[in-house]
Amino acid sequence: MNAREWLARGARIVADAGLAAVFAAALAFQAVQIARSWGGGYWRFDCAAGAAVCLIALLRRRGRARAAAAGLAVAAAAILIARSAHLPAEPGLAMAVALWVLVGSAVRTLPARQACAVAAGGLAVVAGSLLSASASSGVRGVVVLNGAGWLAAVAAGLGPRLLDARRRAVADRVRRDERLELARELHDVVAHHITGIVIQAQAAQLVARKRPERLEGSLAGIEAAGSEALAAMRRVVGLLRDTGDGAPATSGPERLSELVRRFEGHGRAVHLRLPEGEPAWPAEVTSTVYRVVQESLTNIARHARRARSVTVSVVQDGGAVTVEVADDAPQGPARHHRGGGYGLVGMRERLEALGGTLRAGPRPGAGWSVLATLPVPGKERR
Repeated sequence: MNAREWLARGARIVADAGLAAVFAAALAFQAVQIARSWGGGYWRFDCAAGAAVCLIALLRRRGRARAAAAGLAVAAAAILIARSAHLPAEPGLAMAVALWVLVGSAVRTLPARQACAVAAGGLAVVAGSLLSASASSGVRGVVVLNGAGWLAAVAAGLGPRLLDARRRAVADRVRRDERLELARELHDVVAHHITGIVIQAQAAQLVARKRPERLEGSLAGIEAAGSEALAAMRRVVGLLRDTGDGAPATSGPERLSELVRRFEGHGRAVHLRLPEGEPAWPAEVTSTVYRVVQESLTNIARHARRARSVTVSVVQDGGAVTVEVADDAPQGPARHHRGGGYGLVGMRERLEALGGTLRAGPRPGAGWSVLATLPVPGKERR
């Protein structure tokens, strides 16, 4: 068991100890109140039933559905017995608190149907408590308190549950985006190299029949293309790795240089400015810098075909990295729609998740600029 598991286990023990103290205080308080108002030994039944449900609540982690069902069953039986035997109204304070714990825990963790069933059972117990309540305002107040406690328990369980559902939805969206990114990488990089190998292999067959002396050069070309395809495949596989399992697929400025070289192949000059040395950035910062430049260049290729030069600047200043990609294309109708694309939305979401910012818009005179700033964890501004 590692340190984190030990801390979690210790926290659970402390929480249960505190909960047991609350249960004990509630039992003692309820017993004193019943003894004062009812006299005799009427408090014994309330304490016995309340202690049973409290014990079930403390053992809830062994099976939350079974614990909730058992606690609700004991509470329902206590209500019926109190009604028929003319005993103090149930559930008492301690039992009510224990039921709140069981309902909140079930709503928080159980599958939807079971959680709804437990919540409905808790509401039924609150409604059933009216059967054993007398007409006194004090007892009616306890019933109102039970209802308010039930609402609070449901809310306390439902809130984290909805938050977890939202987190899962975000994680699913990220995984879907990563799969799409992987598909694009396979299509744009790996398929390109494999196609080149196939074409060169076909050419080698013709050379072998007509000019065997040139076959060695064709085979060397196939070998070089195969090596490039293998390197591309390793980068794609890197997209499937966790950051702790190896170097990220976008491992540093050298990948930016490669990205710029590919972009320059389309006929536009690119002026690249990178930090000196080897920046010690976390993997998420390195990947985000790469994706900002990649998406910006993609937008230029799609929407700024009249651009002749592009400037890519990556600067680290103290505890922040600033990325700016600017082109010199004349302003036109197509440029004004670039801000609503999903690429910029994805960039902004990625940056905001890391505490960064993104600005995109036309430059004075001509051209378009994308300016991203994101903090580098562990670095302080000077």
